[in-house]
Amino acid sequence: MVLHKKIKNCVAIIGAGPAGLMAAERLILAGAQVHVFDAMPSVGRKFLMAGKGGMNLTHAEPFADFLARYGVEKENLAPLLQAFTPSNLREWLAALGIDTFVGSSGRVFPTDMKAAPLLRAWLHRLREHGVQFHLRQCWLGWNANGDLRFDTPTGEQNFAAEALVLALGGGSWPQLGSTGEWLPLLAQRGVAIAPLRPSNGGFECAWSGYFRAHFAGQPLKSIALSHGERRQLGECMVTEHGLEGGLIYPFSAALRDEIALRGSATVHIDLLPDWSAEKVWAQVAHPRGSRSLSSHLSSRLNLSGLKANLLREILDQNGMADSPRLAANIKALPIKLLATRPLAEAISSAGGVKFAELDANLMLKSIPGVFVAGEMVDWEAPTGGYLLSACFASGRAAGEGASHYLAHKNLNSDATEL
Repeated sequence: MVLHKKIKNCVAIIGAGPAGLMAAERLILAGAQVHVFDAMPSVGRKFLMAGKGGMNLTHAEPFADFLARYGVEKENLAPLLQAFTPSNLREWLAALGIDTFVGSSGRVFPTDMKAAPLLRAWLHRLREHGVQFHLRQCWLGWNANGDLRFDTPTGEQNFAAEALVLALGGGSWPQLGSTGEWLPLLAQRGVAIAPLRPSNGGFECAWSGYFRAHFAGQPLKSIALSHGERRQLGECMVTEHGLEGGLIYPFSAALRDEIALRGSATVHIDLLPDWSAEKVWAQVAHPRGSRSLSSHLSSRLNLSGLKANLLREILDQNGMADSPRLAANIKALPIKLLATRPLAEAISSAGGVKFAELDANLMLKSIPGVFVAGEMVDWEAPTGGYLLSACFASGRAAGEGASHYLAHKNLNSDATEL
């Protein structure tokens, strides 16, 4: 695979996740010769892992609410998501033979809840149209001729293409291919990159040895978590290190940034979100006679096990004995978060190529013909289908951008030859 002369309409796509595959589809349909490279032995490994708990593809809420989930970068993502909305994504899936449904929370899933059938159908269609896949190909950058360098099982090989789409992912789940090793390759070409940071990940708390030994791995169910003006119902998991899970992930960006600024962040947990503060106080203050406090909390407030022990973990003995303070903490128990868990453990990552480095077609302004898509770009979103939606949409935009670039380049080339 050593090509020293660029083949007309030949595009290399590095990264065989949703963004890279969507770029490949747009380009092959536009008549390009498409070669997809990936460092892993098989395609879409992170995509398949994301589907293990149910393949949440997008979200069916009103588009304005949907767009707001992308935080500070929503204006930059808006054109991409408007061009390929959640409704468009569901139509695309239907054309692929994948039926979807909207769950009670507004999340959209394939009817069989699995990622593998979708990926198989998609790869079959791409191969039928002529997309060529090259696996176990680790990108090393460019050589002196501007050709792409790859480390392969048979040694270094080069590949020449007229355009390049990079869809290498961020830095989470590196064992599935998103290693972030592309950062220095672009940085040395002068591309401004925001550092990769964990997103949708866990946080560390200073649990006591007793609490860690007895309650790590247990879920905190039917609670509400608050930070600032935001409050959300759900559940999260007590871990050996702190807290993680679906309830805390939507807060992760704000918490991560606050920890970076102040050294810690505090969330408040309502252990009885369906109870009013007045009702909690009435039951706490109810005479307990000869019963222990543990028996009292269990019988009057149904607080036992993990919830009761979390109270004891945060409150000292005097706090537990102080009825007004105890009642207040049942409704708003402060949990101090000291650090984020490592990027490799997070579901996704923030940071990457800054939008200022890209034109409207996601082409790098400093490297014409090179397009960037997916988690390589500096944006983040909560779980709930938002991550995949933006990966699909940005891959589609990069593929169309590369197609337009090739058409314009070859038009000028043909005119010159004439």
